[in-house]
Amino acid sequence: MIDVAIIGAGMAGLVCAQQLTQAGYSVVVVEKSRGVGGRVATRRLHDTYADHGTCYLKSTGELLERLIELLSDRQILKVWTDTVYNLEPNEVYPTPQLPTPRYVAPSGMNAIAKFLTPGLDIRLNQRVTAITPDDKAWHLTLDDSVELIASSVVFAIPAPQALALLEPVTTIDPIFIENLRSVEYNPSLTVMAGYPVTSSPFPEWQAVTFEDDPDIAWVGFDSSKRTSSTQPVFVVQSSAALATRHLETEDLDIVAKQMLQRASVLLPWLSEPEWIQVQRWRYAFPSRSW
Repeated sequence: MIDVAIIGAGMAGLVCAQQLTQAGYSVVVVEKSRGVGGRVATRRLHDTYADHGTCYLKSTGELLERLIELLSDRQILKVWTDTVYNLEPNEVYPTPQLPTPRYVAPSGMNAIAKFLTPGLDIRLNQRVTAITPDDKAWHLTLDDSVELIASSVVFAIPAPQALALLEPVTTIDPIFIENLRSVEYNPSLTVMAGYPVTSSPFPEWQAVTFEDDPDIAWVGFDSSKRTSSTQPVFVVQSSAALATRHLETEDLDIVAKQMLQRASVLLPWLSEPEWIQVQRWRYAFPSRSW
């Protein structure tokens, strides 16, 4: 039996696992995906990389500031830009926001998650299908029928996924279950798009936030993060409203082209990529907390 089982190898799960391990607890992290990081995600594609989850980090508190400093000292992070632009409704030209350093990993934002993995027991491609408590421990059934027994369990996954596992457990306080059920999320769609090397002009900005736009929320010049890149790559993130409308849409390429057409207000050639890939994030941003 182990001390703690952590479900989810996103940033919350990995930080928790490192803290508990350093405190002397035996810990196992169970992750349903083939890699770590959750929404701190980087995809390899067309001889390059694209960050299709978290776009950058900025210092918003003491703990994150310390992590940024540590990762910068290890040359994992660098300052990408200190200015993100903003496009107001009915405007054509974006304007700069107040300067704040944005940090990125040139090798991909997923490098941040990988930095947190040494020394951890992480079980990838393992989905927890059921949880059963007894008087002494929690019994976790994995999708290969392996059982993991732990004194404590940490749920580092979106609330709806935790609810699916905890709702059948009759010994849990119903009020806790109702509070968990009340948590809601906005979805997001991310479009990764590559362009001909002859594309021009390049933008003066690295990123633009679209204010109250019905279709897109953010456009980033992703390849500008890299020390070298074979072609221009942009990442476009949808609005919550657009992602909600297409939550169950199977063919997202049409939606992606709609998003790129809207983004072309910034650069006309953004509507004509050489290739595109789309990622759906069902639980992107909490919209209603506990």
